[in-house]
Amino acid sequence: MIILVWLRHDLRLADHPALWQAVQDGAVVVPVFVWAPEEEDPWAPGGAHRWWLHHSLTDLKARLQAHGSDLVLRSGPSLEALREVAATTGADAVYWNARLLPALRARDAEIRAALDADGLTVKTFTGRILHDPDAVQTGSGGPYKVFTPFWKKLGKLDYEVDAPLDVPILTGTAPVAWPASEAIGGWALTPEAQDGVDWATEIAARWTPGEEAAQARLQAFMDEALIDYADDRNRPDRPGSSSLSPYLHHGEISPRQVWHAVQGWIQNGAMKDAAEVFLSEIVWREFSYHLLWHFPETPTEPLKDKYAAFPWADDAEGLRRWQRGQTGYPIVDAGMRQLYATGWMHNRVRMIVASFLTKDLLLPWQRGAEWFWDCLVDADLASNTMGWQWAAGSGADAQPFFRIFNPVSQGERYDPQGDYVRRWVPELRDLPTKYLHAPWDAPAQQLRQAGIALGETYPHPMVNHKAARQAALDAYETIK
Repeated sequence: MIILVWLRHDLRLADHPALWQAVQDGAVVVPVFVWAPEEEDPWAPGGAHRWWLHHSLTDLKARLQAHGSDLVLRSGPSLEALREVAATTGADAVYWNARLLPALRARDAEIRAALDADGLTVKTFTGRILHDPDAVQTGSGGPYKVFTPFWKKLGKLDYEVDAPLDVPILTGTAPVAWPASEAIGGWALTPEAQDGVDWATEIAARWTPGEEAAQARLQAFMDEALIDYADDRNRPDRPGSSSLSPYLHHGEISPRQVWHAVQGWIQNGAMKDAAEVFLSEIVWREFSYHLLWHFPETPTEPLKDKYAAFPWADDAEGLRRWQRGQTGYPIVDAGMRQLYATGWMHNRVRMIVASFLTKDLLLPWQRGAEWFWDCLVDADLASNTMGWQWAAGSGADAQPFFRIFNPVSQGERYDPQGDYVRRWVPELRDLPTKYLHAPWDAPAQQLRQAGIALGETYPHPMVNHKAARQAALDAYETIK
């Protein structure tokens, strides 16, 4: 039996249900990846995502070759590419792990029907999340919209999660002749240098894509940061984050690999508490997929209908300044610059910058989601949508709109020594910590000594937060 394994956001060998089952069922296994971004419109992979994909596919191809297999790369349309490879190899079946994005649900159903009509056996598997979104229901039989009961049902440390699958034995599964494969360089996934500067230089310095790097990242997190996770996860000035999100997004590690690794790490009560906080974040990711599955319109439309009438502003210059980290609020600017430089932003700071965009500037959350989508190496549609709707107050279990983060007090609380701001807003590095998060309060002499000229070397605040907060509350009253 000859089986094609259609790879998507599951770029790993271990705990890969479709690949594992194909090896058990077939004498010949042909892994295939199809590049068809137009089929994911309007959420085709952004720039940072494409950079990661280039390196992840390169790594996966090398790993498959080391195990006696290979990776066939083809450009879409996906159905046409799969049919061509199936015809070339004489395949009997096509296996894949299901993806849950709204744009792909109808496409995958059509591909399945067409391959069935061709006489091919099609099997799909769950490998991206821990549960089937249709199998988890409230007591009344509908989807969850509040996280706490969802966590109580799915979470906790004793929740049964199947053990991860091993890397299948691929030796001897190669076809007699491999079908033609495109060169990944021809897909132009990595950015070209502009004015002699490679946009992805710092991303490349910060990240190493691939399955082996994902496992190393998980182990380093458990060895160095997990025990203090409950406290340090909100501190962008500390290496307290797992930084696993891009690896989970590209499927270089699976959520149940993470779940079982963390469970195996638990040794005492203190570690159990830290582990439960971290695993609740894994279940929060599950919750975001649960919502996206049941409410597929939410990447562009508010879950709470009343927010469709919210009087959002239209300010292209304000949006541009926020995107470039030129708002005049140091913690906001630090986050936006970290995002653009590294393709990632600390989660606490994501909340701060999202609150600033939607509540201080009254700009639509959709514009923020679009920018994150293009810049993030972990641009996951479910998590991105969930995060932005949470910040704007329009989503499930969202932060109430009237809870408006003060960017100064947030900076003082979560970056108390200013290390994070000094790293990403170097023009403020010599300002005393007392004034770092509100440089406009610094005496003129302190500004001069630090080499700061407000409005020249660092911008004045775009808005007065107190006045902006009141304007946001007034706008909320119009739909309340």
